[in-house]
Amino acid sequence: MYRIVQVLCLLLFVGASAIAQFPDRNAVRGGGDYTLFGDLQVDESKNPTSKPLMYEIVLTNQGGTTAARQFVSAGGRYQFINLAAGQYELVVMLDHEVVARQRVEILPGPAQERIRQDLSLEWKTDANASAKAGSVSALDYYKRSDNNEKLFVRAKEATDQKRYDDAINTLRELVAADPHDFQAWAELGTVYLFKQSYDESDQAYVKSITERPAFFLGQLNLGRLRILRKNYDGAIEPLTAAVTINPKSADANYYLGEAYLQIKKGSKAVVYLEEAMKIDPVGKADGHLRLATLYNAVGMKDKAALQYEEFLKVKPDYPDRKKLEEYIAANKKP
Repeated sequence: MYRIVQVLCLLLFVGASAIAQFPDRNAVRGGGDYTLFGDLQVDESKNPTSKPLMYEIVLTNQGGTTAARQFVSAGGRYQFINLAAGQYELVVMLDHEVVARQRVEILPGPAQERIRQDLSLEWKTDANASAKAGSVSALDYYKRSDNNEKLFVRAKEATDQKRYDDAINTLRELVAADPHDFQAWAELGTVYLFKQSYDESDQAYVKSITERPAFFLGQLNLGRLRILRKNYDGAIEPLTAAVTINPKSADANYYLGEAYLQIKKGSKAVVYLEEAMKIDPVGKADGHLRLATLYNAVGMKDKAALQYEEFLKVKPDYPDRKKLEEYIAANKKP
């Protein structure tokens, strides 16, 4: 028999497109300015049905309420728009069965209008599997006791309702009972971040990645927090870990490039900013502006002009377009 196994390697698959789009369902009414999107890559080489399948991607909020849904084929892309900052869960369903879940955090901060979260699944042969598909194994899965799972759900609900103090108290009770719960530590870090309790947020994220160094989201969020606090040197280590875990993360590459830019290591900044724009040309288009600033500062105005030119190709409605065009005309080599 077969079971579908979730492999959270968060790979990028270029050129995929969604099979079905429902604009009226994609938007979360009364939401914010963020877009969550990604590719669904499924290795169906061992699919016992030997036919293309449609997967349902369901976006739920912290309380478990369905916010939006789409149907996507293997290799397709989902996209949910008008989201507010907060915590969500992506649920992948096949034939009305849940086959994978992925927690997603949208944090307020720079360059976060578009957040990419790819999903990679594969069919595996398992002689001991039951006839019913839907057993999920995730690299970031953490098994809790029944009581601790109730605490985790209660904390998520409190966070969704912006009862941050209640969420913090509940999560602290959870990690006191099980200090190895890296996901709970990360949740605690995020709630502290929402309260702008930055020292406590940093400490909780550090606890998370200490318990699970390969936890991509913990490494990324710690790096973003440190950039927010202008601790650029301190952001290098977790962001380097995040890029190592998931080299195709536009966010991880962008923030690592920004950290190197801020500590005046331009040659390294260029590598990561360019990679971020290669992965997500639209969402990380601001990287062209960051590189233009770098090149202009060191007198390489012709290269700065090229970066501005590339930026305007992606963002033709940029408010200061005229100013950038004047710079390009004055400094671009014929």
